[in-house]
Amino acid sequence: MDGTVDGFRYGWVTPVAAYVMACLGGALGLRCIVRSLLDGQSWRPGWLALGAASIGCGIWTMHFIAMIGFQVEETRIGYDAGLTLLSLLVAVVVVGIGVFIVGYRGAGVAALCLAGTVTGLGVAAMHYLGMAAMHLDGSIRYDPFTVALSVLIAVVAATAALWAAVSIRGFVTSLGASLVMGVAVSGMHYTGMAAVSVHVHGVSPSWVGDAPTSLLLPMLIGPVIFLLLAAVVVMFDPLLVLGEGDWNRTARAGRAAVPEEDRTAGRPVPRRSWSDR
Repeated sequence: MDGTVDGFRYGWVTPVAAYVMACLGGALGLRCIVRSLLDGQSWRPGWLALGAASIGCGIWTMHFIAMIGFQVEETRIGYDAGLTLLSLLVAVVVVGIGVFIVGYRGAGVAALCLAGTVTGLGVAAMHYLGMAAMHLDGSIRYDPFTVALSVLIAVVAATAALWAAVSIRGFVTSLGASLVMGVAVSGMHYTGMAAVSVHVHGVSPSWVGDAPTSLLLPMLIGPVIFLLLAAVVVMFDPLLVLGEGDWNRTARAGRAAVPEEDRTAGRPVPRRSWSDR
């Protein structure tokens, strides 16, 4: 028989919490990518990797917080720990591929299309891999059209996010872009969940694997802590706090305050007299 699917078991608590985590991951990732582009002397691979990990963790955390609110009334749900962790790895790796493409090739049409497509397909793969980790006493079916729509949303959202990462410099505009990115990622998730229908095998609740809360909540702790640590790194970086314009003005003021001297030897530069000119 067909199961009764409910994606909002706890009301708006899980959708709002999931959206916040998607926005947090997006905001941190965008600022890290901007940081790698603003300062040519910074270690670009490190900042790009931190940005990719932040976005990937944000998307993954969003998905599984939302899944805490998912239930089928006729059967209980469990999750496979190995597939759940694999979906996190997929999210970080594929986002990293897209981030590194635009980080080194810029916002050209070809680079953006390639990076956005790879990242979007990876996000969709993370979503459906996470769904494959779910065990219940029944079979899960998907509506092909709605699945295709969710993948399209993922690709468009990823392309827009990567464009924003390499095109937007200001803090406020980056924050706005992360809010839009959160809407897109959440929209992709719930569009994918709208494609789900469940055919239940039995009529009595069965138990397979661990409870959603007993497995997912401990696994969410690690990515959440990582995002908080990444937020600390971003907040204490002066270039990201001041913004590009204020950073340049501060740097120029600092250089003007330093006496003219030989910075390699620490000795004043000899001034030429009028007779030497």
